[in-house]
Amino acid sequence: MATVRLLSDDEVAANPAAKAVFDDIRATRKSDFVNNFWRGLANDPVLLKRTWEEVKAVMVGEGALDPLTRELIYIAVSSANSCQYCVHSHTAAARAKGMDDAQYGELLAIIGLAGKTNHLVTAMQIPADPEFLVTS
Repeated sequence: MATVRLLSDDEVAANPAAKAVFDDIRATRKSDFVNNFWRGLANDPVLLKRTWEEVKAVMVGEGALDPLTRELIYIAVSSANSCQYCVHSHTAAARAKGMDDAQYGELLAIIGLAGKTNHLVTAMQIPADPEFLVTS
C-alpha cells in the first residue's frame, strides 16, 4: 500500500504546477497514461517537476546510449535495488521499445551473473587490478 495518496487527474488539475508536469509527461510519451509513480509524486509538485525533468533528460534526451539500452540498464539497477515497481515499469518500457523474449532472457542471465560475481568478489575482498584504475 502506498504511503501517499495517488492523485486523480481531477486532483492534479487543481494544481497548475502538477498539471503542467502531467501535460508534459503525456506529450513526451505520446500517451494519456500517467503511471502511479507520478501520481504519488504529484503530492509535492516541486519534487514532481524536478524528478520528471531529470527522468526526461536522462531517459528521453539525446545521448550515446539508445533508448532500449537505457531501459535495460534501468531494469538491471532496479533489480539490484529490489524495486519491484521500477522493474515492472521499465520492463514494459523496454518491451515497447522493441525488447524481445531472447533479449529479456539474456538480460536476466547477465543480472543473475553480475549479482553472483559481485557477491563473491565482495566476500573475498578482492582488490581491483591496477590496470582497471584510472590514473590521470
